[in-house]
Amino acid sequence: MVIKKTKINMLFLKKKKILVTHDRSFHADDLFACAALCILLNIKKERFKIIRTRDEKIIKKGDYVFDVGGIYDLETNRFDHHQKGGAGKHENGIEYSSFGLVWKKFGEKICGNKDVANFIEQKIVLPIDAGDNGIVLAKSNFEGIFPYEVGDVLSIFKPTSLEDLDKNEQFFKALAWVKEILKREIKKANDQIEISKIIQNFYQNSKDKRLIVIDKPKVSRYEIWDALQDFKEPLFIVYGDHEDWSVVAMRKEINDFGNRKDFPSLWGGLTGEELQKITGVQDAIFCHNSLFLAGAKSKEGAIKLAKLALSV
Repeated sequence: MVIKKTKINMLFLKKKKILVTHDRSFHADDLFACAALCILLNIKKERFKIIRTRDEKIIKKGDYVFDVGGIYDLETNRFDHHQKGGAGKHENGIEYSSFGLVWKKFGEKICGNKDVANFIEQKIVLPIDAGDNGIVLAKSNFEGIFPYEVGDVLSIFKPTSLEDLDKNEQFFKALAWVKEILKREIKKANDQIEISKIIQNFYQNSKDKRLIVIDKPKVSRYEIWDALQDFKEPLFIVYGDHEDWSVVAMRKEINDFGNRKDFPSLWGGLTGEELQKITGVQDAIFCHNSLFLAGAKSKEGAIKLAKLALSV
């Protein structure tokens, strides 16, 4: 009898790739490095196994070794940064962690797009590399209050001194969460490229670049901000669908809640008839207290609100 070798059979017969990282405690860099490699190997349809150990014999046999082993070598897929002298720095001077080293080699393959890989590096990789190397990126404006960062979220999976939890099990619980984050960030970044093209086309076709009207349904203000941030003229953007139209002020900077231009201060916090009376826009719905967002039932009403705000 002849056994037909199907694609499924061939996949099953392939030897599992071995991913090795350190055991005991875990941090954002080894979790994200592991998540990136898992996504890569899934793309390649490779079977794999993750081992957490410090056993040198197992480490030497690993196909991908990260955050352990004392070696950085792209050719042999060794991605440690704890050895004397580290493993180099990004162009901005931030030292690499294991995540950054993995991303340096495989980021574009994982994302399928160089621009997306660069975006993920800027948004996720660099902050994690910085944190793992003791670099503080954000300082508090209020005494005793600090940002709640991804490392803080991941630390909830670590057992406390009063718990009898298996650290390996907790690592894999955290890994499932991190893989989903990374996959969603890649998906959103890929989609943002296409969405930005659509939004920027509305910008290009606008006569008054201070006010952009976007007719495409379901566009969010965050997508609008990201798409138009590098254009200096836009002050207000009208967007919406059917009976739900909004006007949003452009933010000053990509990570700044400040507006390039506020809505009139007298509008702040007003809704319904109060806002309609002060603006003369009969279907005005609300204006946010922070003066960055207002709404109306119709596109025409939203445009009127925007033009009034421009004229002040």
